[in-house]
Amino acid sequence: MEKVNLAEAFGRFQDPWNPRIAGQVNQTAIKLVRLEGAFDWHHHEHEDEMFLVVAGQLRMKLRDRDIDLMPGEFLIVPRGVEHCPEAIGPDCQVLLVEPDTTLNTGNVVTERTRETLERI
Repeated sequence: MEKVNLAEAFGRFQDPWNPRIAGQVNQTAIKLVRLEGAFDWHHHEHEDEMFLVVAGQLRMKLRDRDIDLMPGEFLIVPRGVEHCPEAIGPDCQVLLVEPDTTLNTGNVVTERTRETLERI
């Protein structure tokens, strides 16, 4: 059992769109990811995802609207909802809470797909 300092954990990596596992609660992963620009449109057939903005700004693009998030705000994207996360400006840091089986690109496979995540 160790505490996690988010600033220190985010300081261990700089590459965007490459989530790291910072902890786990039962079968739920706590992941940290840096965002840069827009990601790929995708959905998760069986998993909900929680996006908590730690630093920077996040725009969650949905097919019918956009939702902008500031530090300290979070959004839960329900399973099956197509979405596209986009960093607004530099150095967007996000904490994800999702089942440990969740693939970062959901129903699509691209060069950004990460099947195995590094633990920090």
